[in-house]
Amino acid sequence: MKIKFCGAARFVTGSSHLITLDNDYKILLDCGLYQGSEDKMENFNREWKFDPASIDCVILSHAHIDHTGRLPKLIKDGYQGVIHSTHATRSLCSIMLLDSARIQERDAEYQNRKNKKKNKKAAVLKPLYGPEDVAQTMKRFVGHGYDRWFEIAHGVEVLFRDAGHILGSASVTIRITEDGEEKILAFSGDIGRPNRPILRDPSPMPKADIVISESTYGDRLHDEAPMEVKRFLRILKKTCVENKGKLIIPAFSVGRTQEIVYMIDRLETEGLLPKIPIYVDSPLAVNATEIFGTHPECYDDELNEYLLVDSNPFGFKGLHYIRKVEESKKLNVKNKPCVIISASGMMNAGRIRHHLFNNLEDERNTLLIVGYCAPDTAGGILRAGATELKLFGEIKQVKLQIEIMDSFSAHGDQLEMLDFLKNQRDSAHTLFLVHGEYDSQLVFKQKLLDLGFNKVLIPRIAEEFEV
Repeated sequence: MKIKFCGAARFVTGSSHLITLDNDYKILLDCGLYQGSEDKMENFNREWKFDPASIDCVILSHAHIDHTGRLPKLIKDGYQGVIHSTHATRSLCSIMLLDSARIQERDAEYQNRKNKKKNKKAAVLKPLYGPEDVAQTMKRFVGHGYDRWFEIAHGVEVLFRDAGHILGSASVTIRITEDGEEKILAFSGDIGRPNRPILRDPSPMPKADIVISESTYGDRLHDEAPMEVKRFLRILKKTCVENKGKLIIPAFSVGRTQEIVYMIDRLETEGLLPKIPIYVDSPLAVNATEIFGTHPECYDDELNEYLLVDSNPFGFKGLHYIRKVEESKKLNVKNKPCVIISASGMMNAGRIRHHLFNNLEDERNTLLIVGYCAPDTAGGILRAGATELKLFGEIKQVKLQIEIMDSFSAHGDQLEMLDFLKNQRDSAHTLFLVHGEYDSQLVFKQKLLDLGFNKVLIPRIAEEFEV
C-alpha cells in the first residue's frame, strides 16, 4: 500500500490523501480547497498531484470546503467514481459546494476586471467550476450511517465513526483483506471536542496499523466551556452596552455559527442576554442552520433535553437571519449596538470583509475571533496584532478591540487529540501528522512519542510512502 499526501501537508487547508492499494485500487481521502494566499500555493487548486481519471473512489471525512471544495473540479477533470460520505455531510455539501462555486465565479470576475485595467490583453481567468459542475457532483454522492461497515470494493470495507467536529463529520477506517491477511488504515479527519454543545463527543477509531491524524492545535490548549460563556457575555456587554458599539464575529457558516447561536439562545432563555439585536449575516449559514434541524441523529443528549424546553434552539426574539445583500448593507450604516455573526471565519472572503471595512476604525467596536485563521488570511493577520489591514484596495487602521476565543474551535486541542488517539499507540506502527502548521506538528509529534507511539512522521506535500 502507498500513501501520497496531496494536500494539508505541513499546512492546514486543502486536505487530500491518496491511498493506492497493492492491486492499484486508488482511494482519495478528502478533496479539499486550499484557502489562503501564500505564493508557493498559488496553483494548488488548479493542479493535481495525481490523474483524476485514475481514482477509483472518494471518501469524505466532513463537509468543510478545505476537505471537499475541489470535488466539482475533480469530476470536471475526469473522475468517474462515487463519493462516499455520511448522510449529513451529503446534505451540507449540497449547499456548501454551490456557495463555493458562486465564490469562484465572483472571484474570477473581480480578478479579470482588475487584470484588464492593468493590461487589456491579460488572459481571462476562469473559475475552478460553476453551479452546473456542482449539480453533476451531487449525483455521485452515496450516504452512509455511522458505525456500520460498508464495502467499496472486493476485500475493502469502510467504517464511519462520529468525529464530533461538525454535523456529519466522521473518522474513516479502511479495512483491507488480501490473501487472508487484514490491514487497517485509520484517518481521523478533523478531530472534534468532547463536552461541546449540539454534537455528540468524538468516538475513538478502531485500532489500526496505520493512522493519518490531523494536528491543527497540536501545540496549545483551549479554554474550558464554563469560562467561555462568562467571557463571551462579558465581551458582549462591554461592547454593546457600555461602549454602544458593534460586536463583529467572523464565523464559519457551518458548525461555528450554529454553536454561537445556540449559546446565545440559551443565554436568552435564561434571561441573561441584553436586549440588543443579533444578526446572522450569511445565506450559507441560514441554509446550514435549516439542515441542522433535519439531522437530529447527530445531536448530543444535552441538546435533546434542551429541545424539551425550547423547540427551536437556533431562533429567538431578537435574532435575525439575513439572506439579501440589501439587508446586509444596511447593517453597515446602522449606528446602534448589535452583534453581527458573518462568514467567512478566516475573513478571507464573504460578507465579513465588508463589515470589517466599515467597522475596523471605530474604537467602540470589538472583533471577536473564535477559531483558527491561516497566517496569510485577513483573520491571521489581525490575530497576529496588525495595526492596519488592506481591504478592497484601501488601507484601514485597526482601532477596534480584538478579542480571541479559541475555545469555540471545533478542533480538539493538544490534550483532546492525544486522548482521541491514545487507543492506537499499541497497534499503529506508523502515524502520519497532517492538517497542521509545521511548528505545531513538531510539538505534537513529541507529545505522541512521549505517549508511547513508536513512529510519527510529518509528510511534505506530494511526498509518498510505502507502508
